[in-house]
Parts: sequence; C-alpha cells; structure tokens
Amino acid sequence: MEQHGEEIWNWIDGGAYFYVCGDKNYMARDVHSTLIGICSEYGGMSKEEAKEFVESGLMKAEKRYLRDVY
Repeated sequence: MEQHGEEIWNWIDGGAYFYVCGDKNYMARDVHSTLIGICSEYGGMSKEEAKEFVESGLMKAEKRYLRDVY
C-alpha cells in the first residue's frame, strides 16, 4: 500500500470505497495504520486529521471504509 500511496489517495479523493477483509489481529491493524499514513502524506492532513478522516469523518460517515475482520 505504501508503494502505491499516491494512487490509493487519488482513488479515495475521487470517491472510491475501501474494503478490508481478513485477520483482525495483524493485517487489518496494519492496513488501518497505513491508510491513515497515506491520507496524511498525500491528502495534506496532519496525522490527527487523517485519523479523524479515516475513523469517523468522510470515510466512515459515507461508509466508504468498510471492514470485515475476524
């Protein structure tokens, strides 16, 4: 994800939906953290703003970040 961070951000900024499915103990946590980093770096947000964006802002409010983890 980090290698393609700019492309992922462009998708998110363009209205893409982001689905995560799999292991909640490692993979989902790492994806979540990396997604926050991508939003911060390429979206011009502080880490706190990116965390808010991913966890309860636009992505969650519009249900554009969905997780099916187990």
